[in-house]
Amino acid sequence: MWEGRFKSQALLDEAALAASMAYVDLNPIRAKIAKTPEESDHTSIQYRINATKAGKSPQFLIPFAGNNRENMPHGLPFHFTDYLELVDFTGRAILPDKRGAIEGSTPIILERLNLKMAQWQKLTTEFEECFHHAAGGESYLEAYRQRYKLKRLRDKNASIRLFG
Repeated sequence: MWEGRFKSQALLDEAALAASMAYVDLNPIRAKIAKTPEESDHTSIQYRINATKAGKSPQFLIPFAGNNRENMPHGLPFHFTDYLELVDFTGRAILPDKRGAIEGSTPIILERLNLKMAQWQKLTTEFEECFHHAAGGESYLEAYRQRYKLKRLRDKNASIRLFG
């Protein structure tokens, strides 16, 4: 994921991927440019929603392939409907003045990613502040550190706190 000018972050696991996707897809809502994901111009979620409404598959985006425990040759490790529910729920939780009630149940995908709501809110509202080089669970971060022969990673404490 690109941030700022000429910087990147490695997304090392499914939780980091889902958090960064939701963070980007909710940017227009946080900026009060749009009220809902389907009204958020120039976002992947709007593109996916419009393609789905037209009975098509988005042409230039990686498809959702299903549960991360299922056999997935290529695709995002969750279902599109779960992602939509997660983004909608997160948008309502981040913006308490937005219409609609926040459901008391945790979205299915959060349970699969083993994240608590407080962790998810921090990830989806402060992703860029929490991570600078790599984002993901501690074991993924350690593998990344070893692969690139790094002495240490400054994102390790945030990773432990937010990804468990």
